[in-house]
Amino acid sequence: MVTGTENGDMHGASTTTPDPRPDAAEPALAATPDTEAPEGDADLTRWEAFAARKTDAEREAPASRPHRVLAATRRLVTHEWTVVSVLALAIAAAMTWPTLRDPTRTVPQDVYDPLLQAWQVAWAGHVLLTDPVNLWNANSFYPQSDSYAFSDTLLGYAPFGVLGSGPEAALLRYNLLYVLLHALAFVGAYALARQLGARWPGAAVAGAAFAYAPWRLSQAGHMHVLSTGGIVLALAMLARGHGYSLRHGYRPERVKPGWALGGWLVAAWQMTLGFGIGLAFAYVMLGIAVVAVGWRAVSLFGRPRRRFPWRLVATDFGGGLFFTAVSVMMALPYLRVLADHPYSRRTEEEIGWYSPPLQGFLTAPGESRVWGGAHEPARAALQFPAEMTMLPGMALIALATVGLLLSIWSLWQRLFLALGVAVTVALGMGVHFFDGEYGYLLLFRHLPGWEGIRTPGRFVIWTTLLLAILAAGAVGRLAEHAQQTAETTQVDHRVPARPLLPVRLAMAIPVLLVLFEGLNLTPHPDVARAPAAMREAAGPVLVLPSGQLEDQVVMLWSTDGFPRTANGGSGFTPRKQDEIREHAKSFPAPESVDYLRELGIKTVIVRRDAVAGT
Repeated sequence: MVTGTENGDMHGASTTTPDPRPDAAEPALAATPDTEAPEGDADLTRWEAFAARKTDAEREAPASRPHRVLAATRRLVTHEWTVVSVLALAIAAAMTWPTLRDPTRTVPQDVYDPLLQAWQVAWAGHVLLTDPVNLWNANSFYPQSDSYAFSDTLLGYAPFGVLGSGPEAALLRYNLLYVLLHALAFVGAYALARQLGARWPGAAVAGAAFAYAPWRLSQAGHMHVLSTGGIVLALAMLARGHGYSLRHGYRPERVKPGWALGGWLVAAWQMTLGFGIGLAFAYVMLGIAVVAVGWRAVSLFGRPRRRFPWRLVATDFGGGLFFTAVSVMMALPYLRVLADHPYSRRTEEEIGWYSPPLQGFLTAPGESRVWGGAHEPARAALQFPAEMTMLPGMALIALATVGLLLSIWSLWQRLFLALGVAVTVALGMGVHFFDGEYGYLLLFRHLPGWEGIRTPGRFVIWTTLLLAILAAGAVGRLAEHAQQTAETTQVDHRVPARPLLPVRLAMAIPVLLVLFEGLNLTPHPDVARAPAAMREAAGPVLVLPSGQLEDQVVMLWSTDGFPRTANGGSGFTPRKQDEIREHAKSFPAPESVDYLRELGIKTVIVRRDAVAGT
């Protein structure tokens, strides 16, 4: 059984209820001050422990070192967070299968963006070890500068990039990251729900819904969109550091500045994975900071016990400053790219292309094993299904609806969460919500950074999170009723009451329903091997044929030594690259050769298997 405090603390705890009989023994375990439940919450924090009565001599005798090590190991292995982490990894491997079946030869979804992102991780690891000054001047897109900022960088995964070299290693680390990011999303959402006050069944539903929502299947080729675990983990750590939960509000005695600092650090790391989803997260963090400052200002005139400790204020100031500094450092190369390539700015017309209508939030992608076939007619009506199939999950929507009526959260909290769902859906609809005039286009026109984002539908990340919290409240209330029913039907009162096994198993049904909707039909195509000439070619190199999609496999091949290449695929096409491709169409005509020589390109490799029809 997964155990832990049911008031939202993020670590396991144990309490016992004394036997009312006069001759009852002392409790085997007692509550610690950090895990003591609020008045009236004893049932939520109790878990059962059975032990033989110890003599006074046994209690006073110090345990031997081996026994202490064994006890510490046992506590670590059975700790709630160990169990959750191990289960999250196992679930991730199963739910993303067959990603790990042949991880050095295949990638999920297609052989385009995943190869670009495999190159991004490899380049970050390579350049940080060899030439960190030129991090943003990548080997691809020769002779462009700041080419690493032509797409979201996934820079935060650079530690993985230092392991191994070459295309096969790049594919292996990409596939491992693909599985791990799902596990982190599960653990992060679980931690947030637990900290907010949910019982473990509700938290497990939140974790499963956030990590395996059906819409994520349409983004299987976009690692920067799927990498959402840092968002929820940072929010969970910040909430814990500030002693806050939805169920109990702010409790000064539970403030832990160290956790708050950790939350800011995780948030800063999340920003290094890209602005595609990081921009909205940055504004959420800004909103949290404004609320915190306002609360602090009000608390100065309030009751002393409600005030923020100065250590926490100092931690928030330092952590917020670090988060801001990292965000600005990440933004600078993108600002240079916008200055050098003003045509790379998104337009309102592009936003219209990628804006999903309301029915898109009820439509599953074709990669969904459960809903893919049934929703084919609905997908056919969408202009760009890959960015418009935004279904959070039918089971999740049903549980969240129940959560509006029956929940551990208060009525006002439920209404606030429902309002958040409505707002994020409206923003995600882009131009389809009052032509965007009162939604996404307000952000696009008036707030910094939004001019670089063309996909409003990715607000579904926040829609899914809010629905998951609502669902966790409903499942939490059902779990409480189930536990109370099991305890009242317990016949043997000589030991603390234990929920019946069927009741425990029933609590897993909502989790299984949510996971069931996340089953995938994601293709895993083979990746073409690099031509032998690529390994020995003197750079700069141009591989033909060259195009937005064809060049992404060339980027992967270049991880073998990272020679400079004129090839490159990204979110936009630099005009210089268009010019190179135009001149290369007539290769090996003399004028084409002269142009490439003048540009400094030393080697041209022609892929005979791909040249037909170009």
